[in-house]
Amino acid sequence: MTTDSPVLTQVQAGVAWITLNRGPQRNALDIPTLNYLHAVLDAFNTDPSVRVVVLTGSGRSFCAGADLAEWADAESRGSLETYGWTETAHALMTRLHTLDKPTIAAINGTAVGAGMDLTLCCDLRIAAQSARFKAGYTSMAYSPDAGASWHLPRLIGSEQAKRLLFLDELWSAERALAAGLVGEVVADEQLHAHASELATRLANGPTFAFAQTKTLIREGAGRSLPEQLEAELAAGLLCGRSDDGAEALRASMEKRLPVFSGR
Repeated sequence: MTTDSPVLTQVQAGVAWITLNRGPQRNALDIPTLNYLHAVLDAFNTDPSVRVVVLTGSGRSFCAGADLAEWADAESRGSLETYGWTETAHALMTRLHTLDKPTIAAINGTAVGAGMDLTLCCDLRIAAQSARFKAGYTSMAYSPDAGASWHLPRLIGSEQAKRLLFLDELWSAERALAAGLVGEVVADEQLHAHASELATRLANGPTFAFAQTKTLIREGAGRSLPEQLEAELAAGLLCGRSDDGAEALRASMEKRLPVFSGR
């Protein structure tokens, strides 16, 4: 993939890196970039060599959200409501949120609007010290449209979600950490190495069980406890019949560390 591509990818030792690469646009998301990301995630989800996906940005911004130039062009044509950005973004957010592989957002700079929403769709979020978070919607007299109204109350509670959305405050990495919007904050120069270390730990783990766990957590909010226990039973049976399950048992009996295959 060429370096002028809007999205760069690299796979090494089970870890797939996806880097947003529209520096002059602060990695803003136009429809071609949304579609590109969706296709890349589809490919990685079915690639057995990929065990973990890391999403980050090039330059000083993680992602500035929707491409306002594309938005303005659609408005000038009278097609703002029909040009398809929202539907395309929703498909991408759903694809990222439901990915079987563990996902990490390595947030290297400002994450605004749909850029912030991309991080919310990931399983784990690591922010560089200089990262900043802003919903961006109400300042444009707009309501959330890429999942923030669903993710934020679940991550940081209803009142903090309303504060971030209503007041459109710019949150520092430390404030995001205190609120639970991210799980870790590291020095800027340590972000890549720290994300790589975490991704490697996950890639070496029982990724089949991770996939089942992700599904249980994602779907559990809509179930009663008895229904969730039934789902846990079914998932546990699948894990027990997996190659990783057999390897974990052998390793325990042989008093050694397991070597998982993700199957």
